Amino acid sequence: MAWSKDEVRLIVKDYFEMLLLELSRQNYNKSEHRASLIPFLNERTKGSVEFKHQNISAALINMGLPFIKGYKPRFNFQQTLVEEIKHFINENQISLEKEFERFSNDVITTQPYRGFDFKNFLNEEDVISQVKEDEPTYMAMKINYLEKEQNNRSLGSAGEELVIEYEKWRLTMAGKESFADKVEWIAKDKDDGAGFDILSKNNNGSDRYIEVKTTKLSKETPIFLTKTELSFATLKESNFYLYRVFDFASVPQFFMKHGKYESFCQLQPQTFKGYF
Repeated sequence: MAWSKDEVRLIVKDYFEMLLLELSRQNYNKSEHRASLIPFLNERTKGSVEFKHQNISAALINMGLPFIKGYKPRFNFQQTLVEEIKHFINENQISLEKEFERFSNDVITTQPYRGFDFKNFLNEEDVISQVKEDEPTYMAMKINYLEKEQNNRSLGSAGEELVIEYEKWRLTMAGKESFADKVEWIAKDKDDGAGFDILSKNNNGSDRYIEVKTTKLSKETPIFLTKTELSFATLKESNFYLYRVFDFASVPQFFMKHGKYESFCQLQPQTFKGYF
């Protein structure tokens, strides 16, 4: 049975309440929120409420906005959901912009690799977000806060520094200490526009070109690429790796993808150039 407009409005409000608590790093209980919400819905099950929360995550991602990490984004939602999200954002724009700005601009000053357990850093589970963009994306706000977070220089540098230390650890564990000493932080020390961030080594001594993309959100968060990054990965396809660092504000993990971007993710054009 389709969700009514009133039901959707209630669950959107509840979702944003949890999201704002999460972004401000306050504790909250998803189960308690769900239990409090269900009596006001039309005989919805716990599963259907959770699925709708996942729908909201997918819609927010398409709008370039942060989402709740615990609700993996799922598509195929009603247009009513998009309209109610837009309505809520319009009604609360000033307070939401303040929180989203803080989220994307957080300055990372710690050295995350101090005492870090690199054995559990690599996450090898499949990334299945079920997010797609068949229709033009409605931007509820003028700023894409997911892209702005990725461009946060302190966050990006902290993620790269963590990967540098991981590569040294990985090579040392493989008995390749001499290679570990040769890992280079290209983006910091040589060229920030090279199309990759770190020059490491594979176990056989060949070069490993690593691009690091870091987020405080979950692994399903989309990445944003420059034309140079896209071209470089294609040029160096056999030795190119994306290291996607996620959950950086809690317990950082990463997954890696090998080859050109088209081989492991769906690319969506963001801007076009028009000639006359």
